[in-house]
Amino acid sequence: MTDATAVATRIRRAYEEFLSGNMPPTDAVRSIVRESWARSLSRGVDPSDVHQVDELPSGVTVPAMSAEEFAEYRAAHPITAVRPLVQSLMVDAIADTGVVVALTDQVGRLLWVEGDSDARDKAGHINFVEGSVWAEEVVGTNAPGLALAVDRGVQVVGPEHFAGPVQEWSCAAAPVHDPFTGHVIGVIDVTGGREVAAPFALAAVRSVVAAVERELQSGAVDLADPSVFSLGGPRTSAAHFSVLGDGPHRWRRTTDPSSARTLSPRHAEILVLLQAFPEGLNTEQLALKLAEDGLDPVSVRAEISRLRRDLGADVLASRPYRLTLDVSSDLQDIRTRIESGTDLASVVDEVGRGGLLAESTAPGIVEIFEELREDLRSRLIASGDVAALRKWTSSVHGRDDLVAWRRLEHRLPVGHPDRPLAGGRIRLLDKRYGL
Repeated sequence: MTDATAVATRIRRAYEEFLSGNMPPTDAVRSIVRESWARSLSRGVDPSDVHQVDELPSGVTVPAMSAEEFAEYRAAHPITAVRPLVQSLMVDAIADTGVVVALTDQVGRLLWVEGDSDARDKAGHINFVEGSVWAEEVVGTNAPGLALAVDRGVQVVGPEHFAGPVQEWSCAAAPVHDPFTGHVIGVIDVTGGREVAAPFALAAVRSVVAAVERELQSGAVDLADPSVFSLGGPRTSAAHFSVLGDGPHRWRRTTDPSSARTLSPRHAEILVLLQAFPEGLNTEQLALKLAEDGLDPVSVRAEISRLRRDLGADVLASRPYRLTLDVSSDLQDIRTRIESGTDLASVVDEVGRGGLLAESTAPGIVEIFEELREDLRSRLIASGDVAALRKWTSSVHGRDDLVAWRRLEHRLPVGHPDRPLAGGRIRLLDKRYGL
């Protein structure tokens, strides 16, 4: 028995042991593979099949596309722009070798599968075809899906695949990043037989990815913001939401009045958090910002799925969750006015009502409200705006703010009827708090 055969036998036994309900020994299979098997099983992936689904268990919607929609989406996707370079560096070199090269989008949809016709026909037997989705959540452990899950180059050999029909294949893949934003725009993958099990296969893919990213960085390719390429198509419109008023929280697309929607408090919280963290939040981070003890990941994914259903599939991207529209909000407007020091008295009024910020107990929202109030307080004390200081010290937020009262007293002219009132409040706060 050769070393390669012995390794394959050991992995296959570990795989069978895993499917029987027992975690295999740590030395039986690589940890990256064992962890991917566990994720695949927990998400309900069928180890006997590679059929596609329209709704990922993680809550990432992968809508079906007509041939025309897929062609339009693929043509507009940024990874298509580097296809000629990949062809020259890799595809031309693997002709007649039984190997295919694939380019995916950021969720694992195969946009291009290239190689000779016999190789592509063989790949078609496992549904490795253009338009299919090879995310880990859909077909289990495989190189393109695992590369997206762990955001680095990986190689998956034979029985390391989670789906039985794929275990006669080997693959190596690495993610491609936008060099300016760091976002993953897709994956370059090579899939074939034993030849792809050799270490050089992953090294070759990594070198091609490095060349592609250098090309992107050079500006030779006109690369749009990859976050706009959600599966619903490129971003075409902006939106606005409001959460500070006394009424219901609202959402609308700025170019479509009929798109107005009432937001549930939870959906409003999610939008506020994602706007505050434009780089995105993963499931665990979002869960901890929505509840003191965190939410069950399934609950977070369900809320994201409902939010996409209510507002549109193009609003949110995943891995991590982030806004894909140019979204403005009344909260963002308030921040801008605080930064500029414009009409701080009216800002105090609006912050005083608070809306969602005052009502929510979500830890992330509480922190945002605290930061907003402190920014406003610092700005109005520095500015010495008497009207704003009077509003602040009369509000629930500033009535016990000794520094603000002293600043107000200092700014009021001698003889002003409110100056003795400010002095009295200062003495009271000194007595009350022993300051």
